[in-house]
Amino acid sequence: MDEQMRDLCEKLIKAVNVMMDVESSQTYRLEALQFIEDFREKSPLCVECGLQLADKSQTPVVRHLGLQILEHVVKFRWNNMSQQEKLLLKNCTMNLLSEGTHPILQEESHVKDALSRIVVEMIKREWPQYWPDMLKEMEVLAAHGEAQTELVMLVLLRLAEDVITFQTLPTQRRRDIQQTLTQNMNSIFNFLLSILQLHLNHFHRAKCVVGLELMARGHLRVCVSTLSTLAGFIDWVALPHLSSENCALLEILCLLLSEPELQLEAAECLLIACSRKGKLEERKPFMVLFEEVAMNCILSAAQSADDAALSTQSPGGIDERRYTFLKRLCQVLCALGAQVCSLVGSNVDVQVPVNMNKYLEALLSFTTHPSQFLKASTQMTWGNIFRHEILSKDPVVSQTAIRFLTASRSNLVKTGFPSKNDGPACDFSRVDFDSDEDFNYCFNSSKAQQGIAIRMTCNIVPVEAVQIAREWMQHQINTPIDTGGSTSETERALCTPLSPSVVHWEAMTFFIESVFGQLLKILDKEKLPIDVGMELLQMVVNYETRDPLILSSVLTIISTLFPFVTHRPHFLPQVIFKIFPAVTFEEECKGPRTRAVKNVRRHACSSLVRFCRDFSELMLPCFSVMYEQTKSLFSNESLLTPLEKCALTEALILISNQFKDYQRQKAFVEELMAPVRAQWLSEEMKCVFWDPACFVAHIGADQEINATDGEDPRAINRSRISYYVYTILGVMKRACGQPPPDQATAGDVVVGSESDGTPIYKNPSADSIQAVLPNFLALLRTLNSLFLPQNVALLSKTFSRANEITEVEKNGVLGIFRPVLESVVYRNISERMQGFLATLYESCYHLLGNAGPSLHQDFYGIEGLAEQIIGSVFINLDSVPDYRLRPLQLVMSCPPQYHQSLLCPLLAPLFSFLLQRLNVRWHIINQRTSQCGLGEEEEEEAYEENHVTQEMVEEQILRQLTREVMDLLSATCITRKLPELAGNREEADGEFGIVSF
Repeated sequence: MDEQMRDLCEKLIKAVNVMMDVESSQTYRLEALQFIEDFREKSPLCVECGLQLADKSQTPVVRHLGLQILEHVVKFRWNNMSQQEKLLLKNCTMNLLSEGTHPILQEESHVKDALSRIVVEMIKREWPQYWPDMLKEMEVLAAHGEAQTELVMLVLLRLAEDVITFQTLPTQRRRDIQQTLTQNMNSIFNFLLSILQLHLNHFHRAKCVVGLELMARGHLRVCVSTLSTLAGFIDWVALPHLSSENCALLEILCLLLSEPELQLEAAECLLIACSRKGKLEERKPFMVLFEEVAMNCILSAAQSADDAALSTQSPGGIDERRYTFLKRLCQVLCALGAQVCSLVGSNVDVQVPVNMNKYLEALLSFTTHPSQFLKASTQMTWGNIFRHEILSKDPVVSQTAIRFLTASRSNLVKTGFPSKNDGPACDFSRVDFDSDEDFNYCFNSSKAQQGIAIRMTCNIVPVEAVQIAREWMQHQINTPIDTGGSTSETERALCTPLSPSVVHWEAMTFFIESVFGQLLKILDKEKLPIDVGMELLQMVVNYETRDPLILSSVLTIISTLFPFVTHRPHFLPQVIFKIFPAVTFEEECKGPRTRAVKNVRRHACSSLVRFCRDFSELMLPCFSVMYEQTKSLFSNESLLTPLEKCALTEALILISNQFKDYQRQKAFVEELMAPVRAQWLSEEMKCVFWDPACFVAHIGADQEINATDGEDPRAINRSRISYYVYTILGVMKRACGQPPPDQATAGDVVVGSESDGTPIYKNPSADSIQAVLPNFLALLRTLNSLFLPQNVALLSKTFSRANEITEVEKNGVLGIFRPVLESVVYRNISERMQGFLATLYESCYHLLGNAGPSLHQDFYGIEGLAEQIIGSVFINLDSVPDYRLRPLQLVMSCPPQYHQSLLCPLLAPLFSFLLQRLNVRWHIINQRTSQCGLGEEEEEEAYEENHVTQEMVEEQILRQLTREVMDLLSATCITRKLPELAGNREEADGEFGIVSF
């Protein structure tokens, strides 16, 4: 038997060495692995060989194999072993724990882990019924030395993980062990704390004696292991155990924050404890952490770790362990903030902590830290504190709120990208973020949370918030523009998105938005800082800049402060004359408009639409001036884009809703629509809308154009079609204003009421829209027909991909965002054609969907409307790709009296088509998935990059389409109270209505 065992052990040693040898072939490795597996499964000498291989005279790899064999025996043969065999294996294992390991610093961690897992597997099968003294034996074993103590800690930790965290036991065994653990938790915690205190004392003594460095490291290793075990228990034990003996555990953890070697593990334990949920009365003891000693420990630890984290000794200038500790400590403070917000003001009678000032000081130190991660981590806590009914009224919180607002002046400035080297924040960002996109996402999320906190401070210290905003704006306006030594795409000294001046202007703009946006909501008219608001508005209106990025911030501030104009109406013309030049803003150099210039023009148009929507009565005296200015701009066809023209038209329509005179408004709408209507109904455009070949020729999609020349003679035709559609949509939506009932009656706007008493309003644009509807439906039919093979063949080589999904749509489906530091790339002629068709298709369905809510009976009552829609929208749907299918929005707002005449004829063929379409598409997707799974190894190269991306896009679009179909089914087949779409339409609109799809 001994000879056989020795032979087997030699073969096992040889096999494991072959497996671990880098020069071994794959064949030899597989043979060695198979031999070991066969031995574990079949050999009756597993225990004997395992114990022989686990002897500490063997190499670590061989010992680990021996321990794995023993673990396998316990896992899969334990129930078939006799009691004597079980006892023998248990005693041998305990002997390995006590005598079978090297000293703590010499023993390999994977050997310790394997040995502890054998013990845990036996405990899971024997304790407490057949091994009642297990805990006592562990306590005795821990007295044998540092190595044994560490092994005991590993055993307790793995046991807690298997029973509580991973729950890898049968239900009944798990309940038995968990119940026994709970019953013995007091003794377990006392044991852990005594071990921690004992070895911490030994560590302190040995650390101070020359020549005892190894002994000190051994005791330190035990302390680290004990803290890790505590962390595994703190997460789930009953809360009273954490606060027993006058919160001794929390006190020790706080004191350990000053120990550089143990502070990280202590902070992780504290974080787990402070994050615990439970009954409020059980969480009340956590308030001990707000006492003098604990707060002093946290403050001093934060300050010392901050200094050490920036050590220039480490690569990159950051000591990552100290920095990780800072992050854990910051999370501890945030968890404490959540606890105090829950406890103060509750029924457990907890008062505002006496040392609240020290807590806020510690939290503020993290808020002002260069690390973006630390700043971001504190923002939600600040918002909760400033929102708290009792805490927000505390004088200390009020004073800290002012300091928080001051700190926001630097925190809102977007700096610290990992790719940059413009400050210590970049060093921390390189540790926390893999790319600039990750940093940007974190910054924007933090900025949103910070905005909430700033708005909450306005409830506490409104006067100080206004003063800080005023000082910041004065400083920014008086500061010369700093481009950061870079030039824009036009090679002029203009700012880039990350130029110092731009990031400071954006930060200041956001701050003013947050402060004044909140004050305008919460303060009565008598308490509003009207004088300061008008002073700031005057300053920004008088400020002149030709930099588009700075001008964009200027326009945002004007929009934010515009409500103050209602108290000083005489200032309105100055604002209008400031906005209008931005509508036609151009850079001095010639060339394609940059993204920044387009944003300025769009921003100006959006501001005008917002003013006219929200303050239409205030804007009414300026109607004539705006109308003349608009007509002047319209006289030059190339001066404005279709969207910009439509925005100005919408603004005028919104003001006209204040006429309170239906005939006057109708006449004005018809005057505005006359040029569009004349062109839309012309014979030339009728041919374009009704004949796909004529449409393709009209937009220039059949022309061969050299992309390098940039000449596109048919671009003006596409621009006009876009303008017509945008204008029809904008006028139809904006001319649906609903004045109060008394004014509506006086203006002869109400023509009837629904069955429930809801008034039906006339739409001044109804006649104009009805006139263009036939050609519009023909355009929809033509757009569907563009996907037919004979019409695809009409496209030139230049525009052969015009009907395909755009990159913007594809990236949106895949969740890919534009890189933060990406330079502007101008679209070529083919991409512009592609974008035109995609946007036109979207806008047309947007128009059709809004016709019902806007026109009411003037649309739903059109004779033969169902047949007209079936003959246009439903034509050639089979050829329309998934990414162009759109939900039928008019279903959502169709009045009940038109269900039979309109909805039923539409939905029957629509649902039949959609069912067939989805079945076919999902069959293709499922078939493709199964084929990929079968041939994954052979065809791995075929499913790379573009091919894989295309399949992902198709599947995501199909999922989105399926969701939209289910929403349509729900809306049409489930009875529910419908929202008042028409009544809330103005509130739901975007500032720029024609793009709020």
